[in-house]
Amino acid sequence: MSSRCRRSSACRSSSSAWARGPTIWRPSTRSRSWTAFWASDLSSRAFRSTAAGILAMPAAVSVMQCNHKCGMGSYGYTLVTRRNVLKTRRGFHSTCGFRRPLAERSRERELSVVEADGKYRKERGVRMSQLDSGNAAWILTSACLVFLMTPGVALFYGGMVRAKAVLNMLIMEAAALSVTMIIWGLWGWSIAYAGNSIGGVFGDPATGFLLRDTMVAQDGVFTSASLNSNNYPASVDVAFQAAFAMITVALICGAIAERVKYSTWMIFVALWITFDYAPMAHMVWNGGLLSADGAISQALGAAAHDFAGGTVVHINAAVAALIIVLIIGKRKGFGVEPMRPHNVPFVMLGAFLLWFGWFGFNAGSAFAANGVAGYAWVSTSLAAAAAMLTWGFTEKIRTGHYTAMGAASGIVAGLVAITPAADVVSPIWAIVLGAIAGVVTCLACSLKFKLGYDDSLDVVGVHGVGGLVGTVLLGFFMEGTGLFYSGKWNQLGVQLIIAIIAIAFSAVITTIIAFALEKTIGWRVTQAQEVAGIDLADQGERAYDFAGTASSVIREMK
Repeated sequence: MSSRCRRSSACRSSSSAWARGPTIWRPSTRSRSWTAFWASDLSSRAFRSTAAGILAMPAAVSVMQCNHKCGMGSYGYTLVTRRNVLKTRRGFHSTCGFRRPLAERSRERELSVVEADGKYRKERGVRMSQLDSGNAAWILTSACLVFLMTPGVALFYGGMVRAKAVLNMLIMEAAALSVTMIIWGLWGWSIAYAGNSIGGVFGDPATGFLLRDTMVAQDGVFTSASLNSNNYPASVDVAFQAAFAMITVALICGAIAERVKYSTWMIFVALWITFDYAPMAHMVWNGGLLSADGAISQALGAAAHDFAGGTVVHINAAVAALIIVLIIGKRKGFGVEPMRPHNVPFVMLGAFLLWFGWFGFNAGSAFAANGVAGYAWVSTSLAAAAAMLTWGFTEKIRTGHYTAMGAASGIVAGLVAITPAADVVSPIWAIVLGAIAGVVTCLACSLKFKLGYDDSLDVVGVHGVGGLVGTVLLGFFMEGTGLFYSGKWNQLGVQLIIAIIAIAFSAVITTIIAFALEKTIGWRVTQAQEVAGIDLADQGERAYDFAGTASSVIREMK
């Protein structure tokens, strides 16, 4: 349900403040406790409505029943992080004219908002509704869009590799989907979101093992065991977060294309999701060390912000990719032989699918069908468009051409950069952020030749540098607390620190996993197999049977 609530015709005649839906007026002083709380927790997905002079709450909007006089539906809203309920407030009908006394409202300001809400519910008999089908439909749709991003990456990367390695790339992406889903259902969900936090780094894997905390059988049919804070089933959250895990590990294989055993890759996916991705998601999005209410944010006096995965997804995947590349080495002929994309239309189609799927990735991270989701859609497209243009201009200056490959890579670079900031930067800053990302990532992708590492498909240059640009520049551009708005360095400082910790954590965990695999079963196919083509060596088939086609044409001509 959006922040503008659906009400009956009787309710539409209520006061202007109520007609705007669940809102609270911007206070004139920062001494009130809920104001101080709001200033310290930007992860609650709130956004400013300057025209109305209010803070509109985009989080859970709950239909309630007014049992005082009119019996009409009333509304409440909840401030949330990505998973946890933080504070709850309530709106009231003006249809029946009921208002709490001023003295009672004043006393409740001294309580926590949750306590005040519970007190009123107990005294007045107001009850919560069960399901927000609008939110449920939107998040489940977003899960499907994010899932579609992995096939998009498969096309994007599949077109970039040489013809003799395209099947291997596609099946590696399929393994990213399949293995991740199994691990997520077993213990990944619990480590990331369900289990009790252990040191602010990971959750207890036993709490939600096999999703037992989210599923329940009723009359022989499985359904969700509970609703989350946005009043949609917890099982929908499992699906949405699983899609994020899938796309994150799918990004890594672009850096190690054309030379890695399929069997080793599958084992790596299982280990990396368990020991790297799930703990990172817990630290950033479930109240852990790197979250808005974590120890680092509290120490620096600013709330760390990663809306949809600048650290968890892009920096994390890029660092892992770089570590593996350094361990397994370069492709045979790297820097000597031309290694051009074999199918540029595949690359463009993959980029367009990624752009489409990114609407679920970013707008879905509002966790409600509301104004924040709508704005995230807009800012995402603004940044992608700007980055595509500036990558093209940079390429034109350097090479004299605007290339299709450059356009596709620029789109992805802009999408990556806006990911951590899609809800908190204004339209102009979204354009600026995308434009900067387009130039910086274009230049960064050429560094692999100077530094001598074989990042086959520029995962480090696009996702690592792009994610870092978005995460750090957010400290300048963030509405309200960014350096350009507040004049204070706190936000920039906390963004830099969470980026550095994310890099270090991913580097350490990936090094342990990748080195162990290298010393046991090994990462690479033989040089002879690599030269002949990894499709034949690992999959026993070719993507394109040119010889067979030529033979049939010759026979027909005869």
